[in-house]
Amino acid sequence: MRQSDFSRPAPRPDDPRGWAVVVAAMVGVALGLSPIPFYTIGMLAPQLSAEFGWSFAALMASITVQSGVVMIASPLAGIAIDRFGARPVALVSLPLFGLSFMSLALSNGSLTLYYAQWVIMAVLGVGTLSATWTRVVTQWFDKWRGMALGLASCGTGITGFIIKPLCAHLIETHGWRTAVVVVGCLPIVVGVPVVALLFREMARGDAAPDKPLEAAEEVVQSGLTLAEAARDRRLWIMAGAFLFIAFALTAPTPNLENILKTRAFTLPQIGEITAAFGLSVIAGRLIGGWLLDRFWAPLIALVILAFPALGCWLLTSSALSPLIATLAVISLGFGAGFEFDLLAYLISRFFGQRHYGAIYGCFYAVIAFAGGMGPVVFGYVFDRIGDYTIALRSGSACLVVGAVLLLAMGAYPKLSEK
Repeated sequence: MRQSDFSRPAPRPDDPRGWAVVVAAMVGVALGLSPIPFYTIGMLAPQLSAEFGWSFAALMASITVQSGVVMIASPLAGIAIDRFGARPVALVSLPLFGLSFMSLALSNGSLTLYYAQWVIMAVLGVGTLSATWTRVVTQWFDKWRGMALGLASCGTGITGFIIKPLCAHLIETHGWRTAVVVVGCLPIVVGVPVVALLFREMARGDAAPDKPLEAAEEVVQSGLTLAEAARDRRLWIMAGAFLFIAFALTAPTPNLENILKTRAFTLPQIGEITAAFGLSVIAGRLIGGWLLDRFWAPLIALVILAFPALGCWLLTSSALSPLIATLAVISLGFGAGFEFDLLAYLISRFFGQRHYGAIYGCFYAVIAFAGGMGPVVFGYVFDRIGDYTIALRSGSACLVVGAVLLLAMGAYPKLSEK
């Protein structure tokens, strides 16, 4: 070992140097597969529909295609993260995702080609999803783990707040193809340098300077293997809970503008009301993370998920004023901002770090399935009935059921070391 390895102080959990990792994770989350396609498809859809004559249903099906691919690819990506490390996976996946997103600018009117591009984008970009970033953040923090996860996950809220006006400006001034290329460059030009400079996992010897070199890796990798977790009832309780939670949190978001339209709001009013969503996502991540550090996570989940459950119910009110609608949207965003922080925190506390990537990848498949089905089910209900009341109230009930299921998880276990 080099002399510098002995002279350099080794970080402990909650070491201040871990906050640089959080910043890198925030940037990685913001420029990854999860937020960029989700927040830009609504801006691109009218342009693609006008140029190629595609229906909006066909265009929105791209999100379903992506979710289906992620269901299959995310567990494999999790295994790759455990095998090769999160940093190498991120540095490969970020530029490939950016390039595949830019390929949408080559669309020529073929829906088959368009869907194939989304498949490739999902496969190449799966390494930019939450499992990559949260695995490393949870290594660096213990006491402040919830807050660190909340800050890292704020990347999606930041993307939601910035990318729509940026994309709209680029489309208006230079056309949609240029907008796609510029947005696709961001993971490469911004994401890769930041991750290369600041994002790193705890190395051997980093976890505790008073332990021998061989013991340090054991501390970082304590927890259950994937096979052990699969035999643990708590994994299946979480899977069932997040099936309900992900369905109910994802379903209203793409339908939000149409929900408000059915309640006779004008387009300017809808724009003002929905603008609060992105900022409330950030608030949910920060406040939820702060609470996770101080209280039992399933109890916090019950409290915070009550907000989007109330938001869904408020949107069914017979006298829906702009103020009530805004409060409902804020409540939905507050809960949506908490979902992935909660998942990462529960996995790290109940199952540990040893096979964190694989376990998280399996849960992400559950979320991708439920999240992919939610908007479709809400849209189907509207097509059949012409109203969202039944769908929204069902979503409210799903959130309550999911939160109550998590209460059966019990106390945090003492995880064994490798």
